[in-house]
Amino acid sequence: MHAFIFPGQGAQFSGMGLDLYESSNEAQDYFNKANSILGFNICDIMFEGSAEDLKQTKVTQPAIFLHSTILSKVMGDKFKPDMVAGHSLGEFSALVANKTLEFEDALKLVSQRAQAMQKACEAQPSTMAAVLGLDDHVVEAICADVDGTVVAANYNCPGQLVISGEIDAIHTACERLKEEGARRALVLPVGGAFHSPLMEPAREELEAAIKTTTFNTPICPVYQNVTTFGVTNPEEIQKNLIFQLTAPVKWTQSMQQMIKDGATKFTEVGPGKVLQGLLGKIDRTVEKESGTI
Repeated sequence: MHAFIFPGQGAQFSGMGLDLYESSNEAQDYFNKANSILGFNICDIMFEGSAEDLKQTKVTQPAIFLHSTILSKVMGDKFKPDMVAGHSLGEFSALVANKTLEFEDALKLVSQRAQAMQKACEAQPSTMAAVLGLDDHVVEAICADVDGTVVAANYNCPGQLVISGEIDAIHTACERLKEEGARRALVLPVGGAFHSPLMEPAREELEAAIKTTTFNTPICPVYQNVTTFGVTNPEEIQKNLIFQLTAPVKWTQSMQQMIKDGATKFTEVGPGKVLQGLLGKIDRTVEKESGTI
């Protein structure tokens, strides 16, 4: 079975999407439509902006979504998914790819998500840290023992877990994790505690938008970050998407479940090769590639 996977925040790069725009009239139509929906010219920033320009929250998330989604639409016969999954933000791309969400509706949600997350970050200073070289249960136990809010946020691959929470709690946890034998416990240059209880204000704001959006029956299962299992029921997909902002991204478990359910080939659709790298650490036997026109 052929799985298609979609990257999340951090995969952006200057010039992203320009090759699609220049080689496909269909891609041009989607990019132009995106400019109209967003109310600013995101193409100029994607194609010509600096890395600093692309770091703006209101730009980063829609830019990655657009690159992934438009690529999936112009791949033609190369895009025939048996199952899909997306890492955090990438889940929105996956839901357009399997026809659960319409392109326009998903882009509006992604834009609202970015703005809601930015507001939550400004309301409560917080951060995240990457932890390498410890078993998940050890990281979870230390986080639970630290005063303040700090939780496991991204289960990226065996031996790589990102934690999320209040700044002081993150620093305390990092020291404890190093003492416990972590190869690295490095605070990340992000402005908020994504996938933690501190994103509750953003979750509430996004919930209202998600509940008024139409969710269709998909053409194939989506393996969602919250549950890790393949889902085809639109109401269940909608419910899981609402809780995604405050729940951990169970990427390792999702990939393992897809492989268990028969996936033998994975195509990463969107900027970069981050997910292929993680997949190589989860299971070396599966075939992996980048999506191309």
